Amino acid sequence: MSAFRLHLLRHGAPEVPGLLLGRTDAAPTGAGVAACGRAVAGLSFEHLVCSDLARARVAARAIGAGRGLAPQIDPRWREMDFGAWDGLSPAAVPPASLSAFQTDPDAFPPPEGERWSALVARVRAALAEGATGDTLIVTHAGAMRAALTVLCGFSYDQVWAFDLPYASLLSLRVWPGNPMSGNPMMAQITGLCAGEPA
Repeated sequence: MSAFRLHLLRHGAPEVPGLLLGRTDAAPTGAGVAACGRAVAGLSFEHLVCSDLARARVAARAIGAGRGLAPQIDPRWREMDFGAWDGLSPAAVPPASLSAFQTDPDAFPPPEGERWSALVARVRAALAEGATGDTLIVTHAGAMRAALTVLCGFSYDQVWAFDLPYASLLSLRVWPGNPMSGNPMMAQITGLCAGEPA
């Protein structure tokens, strides 16, 4: 398999920004969908994939409609499930619990929520079964960070150094990896375009 371009686009602003939106199916704003369209206007891609949540799905359908592409919906590209915290403002979460989660999301996941390693595993599976040609994936910030972990080997602390506001675009060049290393792919970041301010 030869190298291909992988573009990861964070969805646009939801109607109520600033919440811990994981599995919560919040609708995007019209301005957020338009921002996503502007972010990818100059890109060329053969495949279009998106999370099944409305804030990603609506933008993907709008982008695809202008290019004659129907998005392939893949729930593995969802945001991390924040469990009992899902849909809450961070201020509504006990500060010590939130701090522990932010320091080590595997040891201290949200109550009834997803561990960081589980998010990485599902994104790894989606990447392994995914594209063989230039692809745009409309997804979420957590899934984008998980993809950087899988493709570039970054640690949890390192991926949080990337600022990924709404409608931000991360572009990578992806090559087949070394099967002996357990990693089916490797990648080089070729671009990061800041999206809309939160």
